[in-house]
Amino acid sequence: MTAADPQEIYRAKVNLETSRIAWKELQRFFASGAAIFVNDELDLVEVAFQFSQDNKAQVERWLLTKKVGKVSDDQATKWIASDADMWAVVVSPWVLVQPAE
Repeated sequence: MTAADPQEIYRAKVNLETSRIAWKELQRFFASGAAIFVNDELDLVEVAFQFSQDNKAQVERWLLTKKVGKVSDDQATKWIASDADMWAVVVSPWVLVQPAE
């Protein structure tokens, strides 16, 4: 029997903590500046894992390419108007969100 890879165990834990939630339930995180948008080209669980591991180089690449960033006023307005559902996961102090399509 082989030992489980601690990183894979943690990724599985992050996956279990990811949930579908209405954007309107996440408004307080947006208002406090803690809501982080994750582009749908990226895997939300992988992004959350990299945030949790403090992988600054990878997070910075995503920020520079605008694949990850604070939720904008325009995004928040659009999601409220459409009563959007999101996939969300907490990586304290952030709440990472991705539209559920």
